[in-house]
Amino acid sequence: IRDPEMSRGLGDAYKRQVYNKMNDLQPIVLPGIETKRPMVIAGPCSAETEEQVMSSARELAALGIGIFRAGIWKPRTKPGGFEGVGSEGLRWLKRVKEETGMYVATEVATERHVFEALKHGIDLVWIGARTAANPFAVQEIADALKGADIPVLVKNPVNPDLELWIGAMERIYNAGLRRIGAIHRGFSCYDKQLYRNQPQWYIPIELRRRIPNLPIFCDPSHMGGKRELVAPLCQQAMDLGFDGVIVESHCNPDCAWSDKEQQVTPDALRSILETLVIRETSQTTENLSELRRQIDELDNRLLELLSQRMRVSREIGQYKKEHSMQILQTSRYDEILNKRIAQAQELGMSGEFMKEVLQAIHEESVQQQMKIING
Repeated sequence: IRDPEMSRGLGDAYKRQVYNKMNDLQPIVLPGIETKRPMVIAGPCSAETEEQVMSSARELAALGIGIFRAGIWKPRTKPGGFEGVGSEGLRWLKRVKEETGMYVATEVATERHVFEALKHGIDLVWIGARTAANPFAVQEIADALKGADIPVLVKNPVNPDLELWIGAMERIYNAGLRRIGAIHRGFSCYDKQLYRNQPQWYIPIELRRRIPNLPIFCDPSHMGGKRELVAPLCQQAMDLGFDGVIVESHCNPDCAWSDKEQQVTPDALRSILETLVIRETSQTTENLSELRRQIDELDNRLLELLSQRMRVSREIGQYKKEHSMQILQTSRYDEILNKRIAQAQELGMSGEFMKEVLQAIHEESVQQQMKIING
């Protein structure tokens, strides 16, 4: 298809078709597990030894945690690190089921992983962020899962690509599975930040808007990268209506073989869960109608102001065209950016938020001027 407008139209129609067909997704329900929020999946980052697995599982079972997680195969950024104990660890998870009554979950990244997990009675699997970014790998997993009746959770890809995330879940859906959920673990960033992976909450919010009945879990361990961030991230996820959390909890996290900084003890997890505020999701919103009306009015005014600003940008573009001036005036842009960010902060807004807004406005202004100059 050479016509980009036609291509976009077909793309939108296809997306709507995908969202509509995925409305028959089923809740992540396991017999004996309470359906109240949050559903909690907890356990160590990696299964290291049989003793470590059983010790962690017993402590978590005593808290009432119903689903035990542990990594069996560990995808690492560089070779040479601990890459998991392999299939031997599945026998330990089977023992967890037999002795504690907990369900067990692990990550799968290949067809062989799926076959091994199913053979050893794993109750729930998830697809990691690196794997979710590879459609070939996800399709291989989907094909291996055909005919299985097992919940499958899909982590967001490492980069903030919502379509790729949805596409991974669609591949699992097309394999005939209906108990599918998403795990939000944040997105990689190049420079050093507070979080190991940036939350960018607007992406899972948009995912929920498109597929309303899709269960969404938060992975505060990988998102924060530090155990002190697990509690606030869990609370933020609950405030946004997430269905559950998947938390890394180790019997002795300081001695963990992988990601020790982000794992919490079972006792710390108990404190986190006891202090979580779970807000009612079924309350009526009649009392918000007046405030929402004000939001609508303000949004309309913002759109009108942005339209006026773009008109001025086009006039500037016309002037530059008549005087053979280049479009980008770096010093002027820097001046606007710094001044507006400072103003926003004085008004109680985040400087980073205003930077993103101004960058988007500037990009559109440049596009408007280019249309004039090249028109």
